Amino acid sequence: MSTDVTVRPVRDKSGTRAFLDVPFSIYGDDPNWVAPLYLERFEHLDPKKNPYFQHADVELFVAEKDGKSVGRISAQLCKLRSERYKDGVGQFGFLEAVDDPAVFGALFEAAMSWLKQRGATRIQGPFSFSINDEMGLLIDGFDTPPSMMMGHGKRYYQPRVEQQGFAKAKDVIAYDYFDDGNIPRAIKAAHDKAAANPDVIIRPLNKKKLMDELEVIVSISNDAWSDNWGFVPWTQAEMVALGNNLKMLVTGDYIAIAEYRGEPVAMAVSLPNINEWIAGLNGRLLPFGWAKLAWSMFARPPGSVRMPLMGLRKRYHGSALGAACAMAAIAHVRKYHASRGTLRGELSWILEDNLPVRRMIESFGGKPYKTYRIYEKAIT
Repeated sequence: MSTDVTVRPVRDKSGTRAFLDVPFSIYGDDPNWVAPLYLERFEHLDPKKNPYFQHADVELFVAEKDGKSVGRISAQLCKLRSERYKDGVGQFGFLEAVDDPAVFGALFEAAMSWLKQRGATRIQGPFSFSINDEMGLLIDGFDTPPSMMMGHGKRYYQPRVEQQGFAKAKDVIAYDYFDDGNIPRAIKAAHDKAAANPDVIIRPLNKKKLMDELEVIVSISNDAWSDNWGFVPWTQAEMVALGNNLKMLVTGDYIAIAEYRGEPVAMAVSLPNINEWIAGLNGRLLPFGWAKLAWSMFARPPGSVRMPLMGLRKRYHGSALGAACAMAAIAHVRKYHASRGTLRGELSWILEDNLPVRRMIESFGGKPYKTYRIYEKAIT
């Protein structure tokens, strides 16, 4: 039996299909893996439909052994990131592979060679594709399914990646929150403080003015997190794409905006955990998956939600007013979901060293339950 591994770049639709098919055999025995929808993933990989490609160069690779697809990886150079940091870092993502050191080695060799040809001196990841998308390698928390836009993984991924010479760059944490009906003291105090201030208004997103509201959310997000590790700002095109997704997924109360004297200063964004809806569809909407998905989306509230975005403008960081606005926005979203019977949520992701936000989450009962790791290595 041949032990040679061949890595090929994706050049056509059949190659993209092979790229998307790789995880199905790897996770066939894993009850916690949720197959993504093919349609959504095809669009994510399509340069004509994903605005990420407007500011990035990308190559997708599939590894083959004994005539079978056994692994995949992406290599990408984000121009916005390169302009911001000027550190020679390229990125990899979408890493999936069978438990074979030769496959991991061949995949990383292909990705690093591609990046080196384009001037990169370090490789970092996984990012699929950017820090604003799915990111990190799961290293703790394999016993529960991932929330939407969060990755799963195999336990052997960590040692196989580290065998290739990769070292930790940063960990990010996912928090689980269960609403047991007892309002945490910190949330109640912040909510009461904000409610007592006539200059503070907490309101839901106005879907009739969706693009204007998205500009507010993106503006707060880009300001709040601009000093964070690895930050890359949202672009206008990415904001529009976000809006198109939100129109279908959420009502206005999924999102709360805190205003102080008429200025939006904080926001909290929640989304339904669609992984619960698509589990069991095996990535396909036909012939009957669309009916199950539609019923799940519109006939009942989601079993859980994810809060992927929350932020407070920088000039209010460290202030009592800022803390009250941020906590009150979260409290508004929490109250809405609890009123509909949705009691569980994930707050993710949070940088391991972002202690102020971690303490805030833990103060209202959030518990860390998954850890994702970003790796890096010099390209030689």
